[in-house]
Amino acid sequence: MKSFQKIGIIAGGILIAGALTWTGVTAADLSTDNTTIPEHVTIGGVDVAGMDESQAMEAVADHITALSTTEISLTAGEKSITVTAGDMGISADAQAAAHKAIRYGSSGNLLERFRDRQDIKEGKTKDFPIVYTIDRSMTENLLESKAEELSQEAVDNGLKRENGEFIFIEGKEGITVDIAPSVEAIESYVAASFESGSGQIELATIVEEPQGNEEDLKSIKDVLGSYVTDFSSSSAARANNVRNGASLINDTMLYPGETFSVAKALNPMTAENGYQQAPSYENGTTVMTYGGGICQVSTTLYNAVIRAELEVVERSSHSMIVTYVKPSEDAAIAGDSKDFKFKNNQDTPIYIEGYTNGGKIYFNIYGKETRPANRTVEFESEVLAKTEPKNVFHADGGTAIGSVVKTSGSAHTGYKARLWKIVKEDGKEVSREVFNNSSYRVTNNEYSVGTKSDSADAVAAIKAAIASGDLSTIQSAASKWSASAVKEREEKENKEKENKETQEEEPEEEDEDDSEE
Repeated sequence: MKSFQKIGIIAGGILIAGALTWTGVTAADLSTDNTTIPEHVTIGGVDVAGMDESQAMEAVADHITALSTTEISLTAGEKSITVTAGDMGISADAQAAAHKAIRYGSSGNLLERFRDRQDIKEGKTKDFPIVYTIDRSMTENLLESKAEELSQEAVDNGLKRENGEFIFIEGKEGITVDIAPSVEAIESYVAASFESGSGQIELATIVEEPQGNEEDLKSIKDVLGSYVTDFSSSSAARANNVRNGASLINDTMLYPGETFSVAKALNPMTAENGYQQAPSYENGTTVMTYGGGICQVSTTLYNAVIRAELEVVERSSHSMIVTYVKPSEDAAIAGDSKDFKFKNNQDTPIYIEGYTNGGKIYFNIYGKETRPANRTVEFESEVLAKTEPKNVFHADGGTAIGSVVKTSGSAHTGYKARLWKIVKEDGKEVSREVFNNSSYRVTNNEYSVGTKSDSADAVAAIKAAIASGDLSTIQSAASKWSASAVKEREEKENKEKENKETQEEEPEEEDEDDSEE
């Protein structure tokens, strides 16, 4: 057996030797001591012929660096972003590529070297492809930072109420980038098609189907709760804010288990979002703010929600009493500190209708009624304590006596109140429970009273009047001891004194004797 193998090897050698002689390639040509790269050799399209290994490695490295600005489109559903190769840390082993090129025609077995040398002799082009890789960590961080740009939030199927009828509104699927498989997709593309591909990579995504379907939404037809409040006495700006707020909440769909934030729906309170400046409560005072009066929107909705018996997640009373509902029936929103949130605790979706008409705001909660027909829910406000506002006077030593100025806005009565939930069946009360407790601060009438005077009597008199706590007494004292009043009084006294002195200085006239002598 061994003799046959030996004969085969010898025969093969003879065959190759014959071929070399026939082609003009000598055994010396098959040596492995190349110091320069043969003609017509490229690395990833870069001409490296005649270069030594280090020169070729540098040329390839420069080529890779130049490609760092190459743009690649990453697509997720209907969205796409453009990034560069450098953003993903794309690189290649320039040294390995140069080492392969320098050994071309002089590496491998005898037959491989022969074939390569023959190609070189015939002037055939040989390209050594560059194998590109990505920095997986950089690419992962890139996708995470761009996730929001590439993601598409799901829009649930919904309803719109027009002319008393519901119209089905088709939603939209949500798309989120699946990071790990997307990195693998990018890695595969770069390794196979970085310089020759389309420049577009479809990322792996997680698809979220929209909630609800047309059949499910047909069950929404019953009014679960409704409420109306009056804003007809409001200023034009406040009325605008109420109308704007109702429109921002109108057509809201809430699926089972979802929580609705009124503040999130109504913010930001800016002119760009449709609001105007109107009075609102802030730290126990009334100030002008964009969105003033918007709490009437949240309060009206609150009363519709509790009658639908949805779950109240968060509710706050106003700092001071409001006039459009009874105590404990309100729901305030204020910046980040107060919000009205409620949850759909039903097994089916609900639809919120909000609108204004004739100076009134209406909210209706639609859904599928499952409560017994003989069962009703009522709410009753109870005042536990009431504190009337007072007149509070502050002495102002920097202002002259005679000045009495009101420094506060309208006074508000303070209340402590609670709201009762009453359930009746066939008109008879079957349960009564405390639904909420509320406190409203009292705000007094604040007055600044001037006490500055050169007259000690005047200062003492006005301070005594302030101590009485009676506005009419203070106003009377201020009028009496004002600088102009004191001056007028002094001038009058001086004039009377002068008149008296003049009368005393004039001599008495003697009576004429009319008797006849």
